[in-house]
Amino acid sequence: MSERPVSLPGEPKVDLEQARAHGLAPDEYRKIEQIIGRTPTYTELGVFSVMWSEHCSYKSSRRHLRKLPSKSELVVQGPGENAGAIDVGDGWAAVFKIESHNHPSFVEPYQGAATGVGGILRDIFTMGARPVASMNSLKFGSFEHPRTRYLLGGVVGGIGGYGNCVGVPTVAGEVMFDAAYNANILVNAFCLGLVRKGEMMSAKARGPGNPVLYVGSATGRDGIHGASMASAEFDKQSEAKRPAVQVGDPFTEKLLIEACLEAGKTGAIVAIQDMGAAGLTSSSSEMAAHGGLGIELDLDKVPLREAGLTPYEILLSESQERMLIVAERGREAELKTVFDKWDLHAVVIGHVTEDKRWRMRWRGQIVADIPIGALADDAPLYDRPAAEPEAQPQTKISITEKPGTAKALRALLDSPNIASKKWVYRQYDSIVQSNTVLGPGSDAAVLRIKNSRRAIALKVDSNPRACALDPYLGAVGTVCEAARNVACAGARPVGITNCLNYGNPERPEVMWQFVRGVEGLRDASIAFGAPVVSGNVSFYNETEGHPIPPTPTIAVLGVMIDVSKHVTQFFKNAGDAIAIVRTATPSLAASEYAAIFGIDGGRLGAIDLAREAALIEGLVEGAEQGLIRSAHDVAEGGLAVALAEACFNPRAILGAEVELGRAGNAAAVDFFGEGASTVVLSIAERDAARVESLFAGRGLEFAVIGRVIADPRLKISGTLDEGIAELQRIYEDAIPRRLRGSD
Repeated sequence: MSERPVSLPGEPKVDLEQARAHGLAPDEYRKIEQIIGRTPTYTELGVFSVMWSEHCSYKSSRRHLRKLPSKSELVVQGPGENAGAIDVGDGWAAVFKIESHNHPSFVEPYQGAATGVGGILRDIFTMGARPVASMNSLKFGSFEHPRTRYLLGGVVGGIGGYGNCVGVPTVAGEVMFDAAYNANILVNAFCLGLVRKGEMMSAKARGPGNPVLYVGSATGRDGIHGASMASAEFDKQSEAKRPAVQVGDPFTEKLLIEACLEAGKTGAIVAIQDMGAAGLTSSSSEMAAHGGLGIELDLDKVPLREAGLTPYEILLSESQERMLIVAERGREAELKTVFDKWDLHAVVIGHVTEDKRWRMRWRGQIVADIPIGALADDAPLYDRPAAEPEAQPQTKISITEKPGTAKALRALLDSPNIASKKWVYRQYDSIVQSNTVLGPGSDAAVLRIKNSRRAIALKVDSNPRACALDPYLGAVGTVCEAARNVACAGARPVGITNCLNYGNPERPEVMWQFVRGVEGLRDASIAFGAPVVSGNVSFYNETEGHPIPPTPTIAVLGVMIDVSKHVTQFFKNAGDAIAIVRTATPSLAASEYAAIFGIDGGRLGAIDLAREAALIEGLVEGAEQGLIRSAHDVAEGGLAVALAEACFNPRAILGAEVELGRAGNAAAVDFFGEGASTVVLSIAERDAARVESLFAGRGLEFAVIGRVIADPRLKISGTLDEGIAELQRIYEDAIPRRLRGSD
């Protein structure tokens, strides 16, 4: 007869009320009792509470995520491992993923953001890939909110403090400020790594009897129930959740990167997994479950930072910079030698079993014994009700006078959502490792692959205002914009990762937003032939019944066959023709203009994905043929803002003279409309006909609308004539001025 797990002296009694306190529903607690055939120990209850949390189990989203395409001839690894991987040519695979660290960053912004960076880095080098680039997507409340400056400074400081120290460049990102995020900020962290094809490592345990090694930092009490915190709404007591936020050490992370990559080359590693959310519990149970095996650990052998930790605390701690390794039996000493070299713990704490049980020992007693499937694939799976909410009347501020074109342009350039984010990204090291060709401030980042002519382009995007109007079209448009930015740099989109940020999935209207968002992501992914190879779902971004707007964050990876053909967004030569190419007419729906001037921009227009794909192909072909001198996506602020930004060339400030045709009642849409897939190009006049045939031959609207001029002024349709230097001053100073507290 097998030993029965024991509860420890002084532990709380386990019953339904205790289960509720751990975030488990009554039906879930009864299911636990049925699975194990008895009342769980207190340690087992804690384990189930984290593994069955939304953050770890995806119990509300799994059935919908299966709709996403995840295969193509370039996919090396799809969902199911720590990150996805795409073949980028010349024997290299790009490993990439994006994840959320929203809740901890709101509670403790510096450490929340820092450990978000650390966690996503570990997902990448766990796969055997060297991290080469980071990005982020940040959402804050309005600058009028008293906590916004504090949260902004803490989050940016945490990202820079961790990424800079660990030596991975932050090459791109996005930042938005909106009152909808006053009580729930979003911090989404992305990482990309490179690995030689055939050298990737796995998280699937193999070989009963193989030893299990704990490597990295010692375990402390920080981060206990971090996964549970990320699976619940905030309330007035949110500040009390500060102890559930982990504390990061980037210098140890750097050692861990080098040690794990070196250990991987020995061939002695069978499987490796980051101790992320739910720490030792998730890493051990997921490795065993993915391999169809069991695991037994001796918690007495776990390195501890402080005395007196209980099994409950050891198993649920989310202390940072820790990994779990299954090694080839007999090669433990080989791995210990590598980790000793890097001054890191490497301790055998258990072994793989074939009985499909997750068994934990402490001081000679079994404190947990659970069927392995119960903690992984057999976790609850819900089909939450989804219902479209009733349309709410738009409450817009009434403006008595329509702003003039010049006033509107200045106001838009002064908006923190459009203005330069230099205050943010100048705190990040964007050039370490010397791979960065285009960094922050560009339409997309471009990274060279050393010893190859190839390059990778990266972009992260979101559009919560559009998603609030129509979750499906908003998600489609977000993918289109990210893919378009990558193509503007001259790269073909080949893969997607996503971070799906929504409110409480137990609310039918939130679940409807999520389902429609997934469907939009699916359709756009298929249209571009760019599969979704990894991702993350973040629910419960809600405080006291007020959810954030649906915010699917999309990161697109593109491949460029010749890095020398990359394209930037800035005008370069006086006399060049300025042209636009677009797939649909612009709209003020969900636009920054509508938000600033308090107007109802109307509904989102339809998106023709076939035309979107044609635009991508035209941009890539034009870049590869050397016909496009600059390309800039028309996004927030519309065409007038895009033209101004294209003039802000740091090497040679130029001007533009443009004629839009009509400037009557439609001026606002012509100048400041968004929503359409529009790109501003500059091309040599001699190449204008060739470029026109490139796009017109694909059925797209192409028009030469002006020329680049040496006079540093922006002149549009006789209604706007502004100095570039003054516009750039407004653009550059908008965020610093607000941080200084100036109106």
